[in-house]
Amino acid sequence: MLNRRATSLILPALLAVIVTSGPAPAQAPAPRQTDQRYVRAIAAGYKAATICGGIFNAGRSQAAVEALELRGIYPEYDALVPTLSATVDRSTARVTVPFAPDLPARQATWQRGRGCTLAPIGAVSRAVATTYARAPAPASADPRQWPMGDAGISPAPSPALASVVARAFSDYGRGSQTVGVVVLRDGKIVAERYRDGFGPFVANRTWSVAKSISGTLVGMAGVNPDQPAKVPEWRSGDPRSSIKLDDLLRMASGLHSDTAGNRTDAIYFGGTTVTEQASSWPLEARPGTRFRYANNDILLAVRSLRVSLGDAAYDRFPQRLFTMLGMTHTVAQQDWQGNYILSSDVWSTARDLARLGQFWLQDGVWAGKRMLPAGWLRYMTTPSGPQPERAEGYGATMWLFGAKQGLPAGSYAAQGNRGQYVMVIPAEKLVVVRRGEDPAGSSFDIARFAANVLAAQH
Repeated sequence: MLNRRATSLILPALLAVIVTSGPAPAQAPAPRQTDQRYVRAIAAGYKAATICGGIFNAGRSQAAVEALELRGIYPEYDALVPTLSATVDRSTARVTVPFAPDLPARQATWQRGRGCTLAPIGAVSRAVATTYARAPAPASADPRQWPMGDAGISPAPSPALASVVARAFSDYGRGSQTVGVVVLRDGKIVAERYRDGFGPFVANRTWSVAKSISGTLVGMAGVNPDQPAKVPEWRSGDPRSSIKLDDLLRMASGLHSDTAGNRTDAIYFGGTTVTEQASSWPLEARPGTRFRYANNDILLAVRSLRVSLGDAAYDRFPQRLFTMLGMTHTVAQQDWQGNYILSSDVWSTARDLARLGQFWLQDGVWAGKRMLPAGWLRYMTTPSGPQPERAEGYGATMWLFGAKQGLPAGSYAAQGNRGQYVMVIPAEKLVVVRRGEDPAGSSFDIARFAANVLAAQH
């Protein structure tokens, strides 16, 4: 059953599924055409969602978003997206992108405090009243003192640190595109720099940094990770019902996925819901015996959280964390049935992610109040069970660093697509945030950058 928010946002009149009878399989033009229509639909959804977030979450222009956030994206969409036209209706805070003559345009609609919601392929949505004025990010700084607000920030980096931070915009990865850097030491901003078009109050998508936010929210909820995940779609007798929440947080569910990291494009850009797709994959390994990085594992962990909390508390839960940490320019987005897409779909600023990193550094204590159970950060940052076949280890939604990467033991990071990093170095009371819009095929060496930041501090 849809929640009230979903029905108020979208009244989908889904069109019938188009089945092409086509010629005999030996000729095979019809399946290729059908596949191409679907690729166009996903590409149009990618463009609608990205422009919607860039304009209404971040306050950027459509032209700026198309020139950066929509360049160097997944190869199958990269050449296609520029050929699709996008229309922005500021009166309804909606972006539409046509993709086929006989189906409605893809639509992403923004609401204050909820960000953008992508309608499913074939949906026709009615207009929704909105309080949109320009963008949720205020034009002026929050008058409260840092870290709750933006007052009292006066970074004065040493020449050595300033040089390292400046090089983040030209070095540390061929073809990389840094848009923001914030460095905290002892909880204070000691260096900060942005690319033109960005700044302290301009958000971009966190991508998989959201997974570490999910791990944090599971801890806030006080649920036991050693208990089976609560996924209602897995009915009695389903072998997947033995998967523990811990398995999901550690990427060890044993579930099949279409690709390593299973891109879940249907959910992110197709308007397919979490409950429709993430819960549908079968087992292919015994839970807890194999590491396979998968968006679905985190989507299912947050699906379980929805059941544990109940719809009303769940609907407000991420914003509760953001509000308590002063992350006023951060929004977690949902699918059209009200499921948070918390494997990826959060928009945030470099400063807000620095606040989050400092919260982790302080072991889940903020303003003298414990918000995470004692030991939860240790749980998130301790490897257990199968590990990835790479130099970094993995905890429960955190990547683990140390001497192999030239960093102090106990360092850890939240990481996301297109170069999103929140590196925490507890031994040095250091948080390094790097925001990027790195094109596909490029990378940013966060370990080397963090090590150089640390060396400059000394």
